[in-house]
Amino acid sequence: MTEFLDQQLAASQALGIVLGLERMLAVLAALGHPQQQVPIVHVAGTNGKGSVCAYLSSILTAAGYRTGRYTSPHLVDWSERITINDRPIAPVVLSDLLTAVVAASAQSHQTLTQFEQVTAAAWLYFAQERVDLAVMEVGLGGRLDATNVVEHPIACAITSIGRDHWQVLGDTIGQIATEKAGILKPGRPVAIAPLPTEAASVLRDRVAALGCPVQWVEPAEPVEPPAGAIGPHARSGEVLYPLPLAGTVQLTNSAVAIALVQQLRAAGWVISEQAIQTGMAATRWPGRLQWTSWQGRSLLVDGAHNADSAQVLRNYVASQTPGPIAWVIGMLSTKDAATVLQTLLRPGDRLLTVPVPDPQSIKPAALAELGAQITPLDQVAAVATLDEALDRALAGDRPVVLCGSLYLLGQFFQEQRAQATDQPAETVV
Repeated sequence: MTEFLDQQLAASQALGIVLGLERMLAVLAALGHPQQQVPIVHVAGTNGKGSVCAYLSSILTAAGYRTGRYTSPHLVDWSERITINDRPIAPVVLSDLLTAVVAASAQSHQTLTQFEQVTAAAWLYFAQERVDLAVMEVGLGGRLDATNVVEHPIACAITSIGRDHWQVLGDTIGQIATEKAGILKPGRPVAIAPLPTEAASVLRDRVAALGCPVQWVEPAEPVEPPAGAIGPHARSGEVLYPLPLAGTVQLTNSAVAIALVQQLRAAGWVISEQAIQTGMAATRWPGRLQWTSWQGRSLLVDGAHNADSAQVLRNYVASQTPGPIAWVIGMLSTKDAATVLQTLLRPGDRLLTVPVPDPQSIKPAALAELGAQITPLDQVAAVATLDEALDRALAGDRPVVLCGSLYLLGQFFQEQRAQATDQPAETVV
């Protein structure tokens, strides 16, 4: 079924990224305006927005609400992007929804991009399933993103702002902040994580102009688990909760989610302390600082596709081991590979570069050459396949980290799953 969904969406993939709301609004009108039937929390940011969506949707589910969640990209299966109460949409249902979206596009004389088609399908699904609330992650930017078609969100969040997608959003932090601030709506509350000075200035002006009640979120504090509890815990304001996702960055992401819970409570949503505890403990967000295994050997996997996320990964790795690392890295040509490698690599590390399953992949030889120029490495090699690179890296005596692209992680999880079931892996599109 995944292959069938790939085929359904293949024709629209060639359109690439085309920002703008006119096409979406026209198609959604033909579908009966489903976005107007779904209360939402809207989450934008360079990094961390997926984690915030995962925390919040899990808490709302634990509180008894029928909770939709829309995130992107997926790792293995398109159905990961659209969930209700953390359960992915059935592929056959998604296929039927996409068929309806294509028909509405023809009726309204519009051509949607791949992302717009899936986003329209999400709106239609959440409306048909009568969710109590949907947690919607921005795909790219905010102002002209396909998710930005709701005039009165219950609340919004800005999780972080860094230099990513600058080719589309603008070359300065201020320009990127302006695009992300486009999700804010008059009078609607917003939670904002710590931001660079230039971005914070843009958000302050925008919040003031729109009259948005704002909570400037501070990172939570790590605390000792209460008696009888296990695992890391944190405190944001008066709220104490388990923190299941790894990395100090989750002190900020979890605090943003708690701020959104407080804003929902203020709007009349009933969310108990127990729901927060249960929801936070149940949160899962694969592919982000995740320890897993390959052929019985442990390794760390993480997307780390831009400078800020690379710094988060580097900090986490340094907290886990002081010694040299074996890196398996693949990246897209649309990313700032030089900055990412400069952030990650240290003298004496090993670097194995691999292709990403995407037409915009940087050639492994070019990525390896770039890494060799940045710092003296113990070994540098361009490897044709991911499985060969992992086998070579794990044959050594040092920790192994796979990173650089969520699409690459998707390929890893597919091949990992195929090994477990002795079935051939499907191609990631």
